Order: sequence, then structure tokens, then C-alpha cells
Amino acid sequence: MSNHLPPLTALRAFDAAARHMSFAKAADELNVTPAALSFQIKSLEDHLGLPVFRRLNRAVDLTEAGRLLVPGTRDGFEALTTAWRGARRLADNSTITVTAGPAFTAKWLAPRMFAFAQAYPEIELRFTATLRLLDFNRDDVDVAIRFGMPHDEDVFTRSIIHEWVTPMMSPELAETIETPDDLKNAVLLHQDDIAFLKPSIQWPAWFTAAGLGAPPSGGLRFSQADHALDAALTGTGVMLGRVSLAARDLAEGRLVMPFDLSLTTQAHYRLICANGAEKRPHIKAFLDWIGSQTTEILALDIGRRFVAAASVEDRLSVR
Repeated sequence: MSNHLPPLTALRAFDAAARHMSFAKAADELNVTPAALSFQIKSLEDHLGLPVFRRLNRAVDLTEAGRLLVPGTRDGFEALTTAWRGARRLADNSTITVTAGPAFTAKWLAPRMFAFAQAYPEIELRFTATLRLLDFNRDDVDVAIRFGMPHDEDVFTRSIIHEWVTPMMSPELAETIETPDDLKNAVLLHQDDIAFLKPSIQWPAWFTAAGLGAPPSGGLRFSQADHALDAALTGTGVMLGRVSLAARDLAEGRLVMPFDLSLTTQAHYRLICANGAEKRPHIKAFLDWIGSQTTEILALDIGRRFVAAASVEDRLSVR
């Protein structure tokens, strides 16, 4: 009995047929005729010396040998596809696929992409707006922008934005809120997407840091920060805004920060890519360009009174 593998086309035909449990559907997937697919399966069985399918009246079923062959064939093709994608990306120096959260993509990345396109017209950017963690080896992604506490291993990572929050509102609404105490009678906008951060940087923490006690109950809750930001822009209420997402609206006067007290967190935005990818010219250009865009946020630090969220955590737990 030979240990030599059968032709790749035969294994590919078997993999498709085993997934669909249908020769006709497998033939459609591979864009071959059912007769051609049957021929490939027969050549595999001849090579093995055992049948891998039982041909029934209008269906097929795996034999014991076929069931043993399925996991290795499936994993082998997945590994081969992953390796091919990685090698293919090395040959592509004109396209960068970036993944980031939906809010960051909408409020920070998207408004700046025209400037990047002007600076680097030879580079095409593609975006995947998702909070799902992607695999550089498996998924067609070159750079990830992630927010939270750093737990990155075996990858290149660079911090770009350290987050802080403070009350933000439309200029019109700010005319009716003169002191922090006035927030007790305001409509507060809450963001559930940062509830995972410990210590908290939500309204109870800011009210405690400001010596105001507990915030008023009620208000409006949003699952995504960009939705809360849109509501604040229309004057619906006051948000405890994240500087990363509101930077452009603040710089252009659509939002204001009447009070200097700001809560800081150890969570931050960071650029992540596979080790070594940061040295490839087009990816390095993107990473450096992103870093240059954060100066707008640094300018907003001026004149602010920063309080670490960790310093108010104990007072929150006592209350």
C-alpha cells in the first residue's frame, strides 16, 4: 500500500462532496461536470484501495474510510488556503485591509480617509468594521485598530490614542448648563459599549469625581458610542464623550466641553499587525500616517484637569 498522496484534484473533489453530501452540488461548487467529479472520486478510491462513499439511490453516504479522511482533508485545505492568502498578501504592496470597530470607523477613520487617499493615491484602503477579533493568518486583514486594555501577544502593536472622557454637548445645549451641578437636571446619554472597562468611565464615576454624588436616573441608553454622539450633536442630551470619537466635532465646534474635569483610563487605541508587516512600505506608510493624525487629539488635552478612573473606584463601591 503506497503512502504517496493522491492528486490534489481528487482530494479537492472528495472534500467538496463530503461537505455537500452530494456529487451534483460538489460539481457545481468546483465548476466541473458530475461525471468529472465522479471520475476524481473514483481515482481517489483506486489510490486508497477502499471506497470512500456508498452510492445510494439518490444520495451518497460516507464509508468508514471516508469518515476518517474528512477531518484531515478539511484541515489540510484550510491550512493551504491560509498559507496561500499570507503569501499572496506579501506580493500585494498596493492594498491594505484594515479592521476597526464600527464607531471608530464611522467617527474617526472614515472622515480622514480622503486625506490619506490624497497623500497616498497608489494605496487602496479596504475596511472591515467589526468588533470581532480577526486572525492575520486566516483572514484577509493587514492592520487592526483595537480599543481596550492591551493583551496582544506575538504581534506588532503601537499605541496611538489614550482615551479620556468628559461631558460633551451641542453649543446650544451648553448655554443652558452653566455648572456641573446643572447636569443633575439634564438628559444624560449612556453608552453601553464601554461597560466592559474596569474601572468604569461612565456617568457614576464622573459624578463621583466631580463631588456631585449619584447621577440622575433615566436618560437614554445606546449600544454604540457613535449613536450617542449623533444624539449629542442634535442637542438631545449630554454625553460623557470619548475624545477619540468626538475629536473632529470638538475641533470644528459642533460639540463643546464646558467643564475641565476629565476621566482617564488605561484603555487605549492601538495599531496591530503581524510581526514584520510593519516594515512593509505601504503598511508602514499607513501606520505612520495614522500616528500623525492623533495630534488633533493631543491639542484637546490642553487646559484639562485629568482624574484617573481608578482613583474614584473605591468611592463608587462605598456609595
